[in-house]
Amino acid sequence: MDAVENDCACRTMDADFYCSTEFGTQWTVLGSTVSLSPSEIGATASVLLGFAPPSTLSAASSSNLKEVLAPNPFNRPRALLMVEVTGAEDSELVGRLDKSSSSSTLRIKVEGNQRVGIQLPDEDELSMVSLNEISSSAECSDKELIDYASWLGGSYVEDPSLSLNGELLIPIANGGFMRLHMSERADREFTTSLVMLIGNMKKAMELHQVLTKSERSPAELMTGRFDGIKALQDRYGKEGIAQSGMEVFVNSVSKMLDSLQAAYQGKIVGVIGHIGYVDSEQENMFHFTVNTRSSARLLQQTKLSPERIIKAEIAFVRITLAWITGIILLIATILGIYFLLNMSITKDTLLYSNVKLD
Repeated sequence: MDAVENDCACRTMDADFYCSTEFGTQWTVLGSTVSLSPSEIGATASVLLGFAPPSTLSAASSSNLKEVLAPNPFNRPRALLMVEVTGAEDSELVGRLDKSSSSSTLRIKVEGNQRVGIQLPDEDELSMVSLNEISSSAECSDKELIDYASWLGGSYVEDPSLSLNGELLIPIANGGFMRLHMSERADREFTTSLVMLIGNMKKAMELHQVLTKSERSPAELMTGRFDGIKALQDRYGKEGIAQSGMEVFVNSVSKMLDSLQAAYQGKIVGVIGHIGYVDSEQENMFHFTVNTRSSARLLQQTKLSPERIIKAEIAFVRITLAWITGIILLIATILGIYFLLNMSITKDTLLYSNVKLD
């Protein structure tokens, strides 16, 4: 989480990338301005995961990548956290991220209005975790809210008559608290989506501990989208509670990033993508394409069972015997006709042919 002296944050594996993305502005890397296209952003993500960039990448784009990536290709984090945030303005998100403990930031702006396409190799070489995966209970429980509040130094007061109907208090700046009432739809949507996001990050961290013990450790990618800020803005407006919600989100993600940095020993890059004020049904900013090895799968699919192999062997033997028998009969017929036509005409041969002799 530490910044590098006289160098941009992206040149060290213990620095986090916060991509504040809103179509139109440029990217800022620790005070300097950098502008990249969607294809260059996708190539950067692939390289950070330890994979080769797309072959279609131009020479000019490759040169731009060198400005934000460390030159050593063998020193890649191979772990990437990418979270999209809807409803947050550029200045709000980046300003709060700069004030957080995770202060090494890369502010990014996508050129144009295209989605960021990220090409990934065979899924056997990559562990991809969705941070928006819903648990078996569909919604978080009161216990999860209590644990989350305690994790941030707050509290949750349950409603004994109804589940998920209590009040959540989370500390914010200046000694204040953000109060979220689970009876309010916007408050519940913000809280449950944030608790689910953080909970899935913790599960991904546990999975990492398992993957590190495997013989072939794959690259790790965690992706998610957070619409809680927009839910608060639609209900309460851009000021007040929505601002406090932004602070709670940043504090939660920053604290989780600290835990991820410790678990991954600094070999992870965090990306916070800002989508701006958009429809919640809009497609995600980051679009992932996983390339599969069709040849290997084809061999696996065409592998025959032992029963089918035995049947094929029997059919092969029968066909072979039939052809051999047919060839022998054909040769015998040809030889018979040949000798018959070339037989000398004598008394004996005529007698054998039942020809009457005068």
